[in-house]
Amino acid sequence: MKNELRYRSYAAHLRERYGKKVYKIPLNLPAGCPNRDGSLGSGGCDFCAPEGAGFELLPELLPVDEQLKTNMHYIGSRYGADTFIAYFQNYCNTYLSNAIFEQAIRAAVHPHVVEMAISTRPDCIDERQLIFLKEMQQETGIRMTFELGLQTANYRTLYQINRGHGLASFIDAVLKVHRYEFEVCAHAILNLPGDDNLDAVETARVLSALEVEQVKLHALYLMKNTKMGEAYEQGAFQMISLEDYQERVILFLEHLAPKMVVQRLIGRAPERNSIFVNWGTSWWKIRDEIHQKMERENRCQGTKHQHFAGFSENVTKSEEI
Repeated sequence: MKNELRYRSYAAHLRERYGKKVYKIPLNLPAGCPNRDGSLGSGGCDFCAPEGAGFELLPELLPVDEQLKTNMHYIGSRYGADTFIAYFQNYCNTYLSNAIFEQAIRAAVHPHVVEMAISTRPDCIDERQLIFLKEMQQETGIRMTFELGLQTANYRTLYQINRGHGLASFIDAVLKVHRYEFEVCAHAILNLPGDDNLDAVETARVLSALEVEQVKLHALYLMKNTKMGEAYEQGAFQMISLEDYQERVILFLEHLAPKMVVQRLIGRAPERNSIFVNWGTSWWKIRDEIHQKMERENRCQGTKHQHFAGFSENVTKSEEI
């Protein structure tokens, strides 16, 4: 590790790559989801609220270049930033016509944008879009990264939460994106109902075996008017404790490839219309407590990482919930 943390942090990675602090600019497209509109399913994932992950975004009908300039001005004036990543964040940003997708990418080209991050489902990647992005990367010098939602390597859990795809779709998407030499950031939720510590470990091992470059961890939050939120209120399942979540994050990191970049350990979540968010405490406090626990117990990313060595002897029954 070349930073003070016991894992390879995103901030340190960006500073190493670009020589300065880099900020992500969230952008909102009029994108949908095939698991909502009937193409694949309806209602979306059981945990997904109608607004998706866009509770802090500017309106989707605002042109991309205006969203970019507005957020760049705000973040630039507040933090003195001048280098940015354009982050297409909400819903499935490749689930658009190619014309609209290409227009949005071109609109995000800016002298102070060094990278674009495109969030989408693993089953919503069109080969023509990959070809276009490769051409744009060569033309502009702007790096392209895909943020793919896996959530868990447990395909049974994916089915139970109505994710609409399995593990194989994620593997296929990573291989496809890597063929074009783009980086991948995988999203994972480590406390989904039905998953345990061994599922978290297996998720880390799968991502490492696929040589995914980055990972972003979330803690499950529950919103009103969602199937999972209603099940929780009816007592169908219980949320694991904060202490168990923190231990699970550290186990995940220990089995993760040392070179993989960790974008975050826990995410922010909307409090409005929420049922359960981050155990009623702030995300940064939970993050700091994970840091302190790793320091106190002398635990680091990658210390239990093994490549195709069979079941890890370091994962014992005592680590199960």
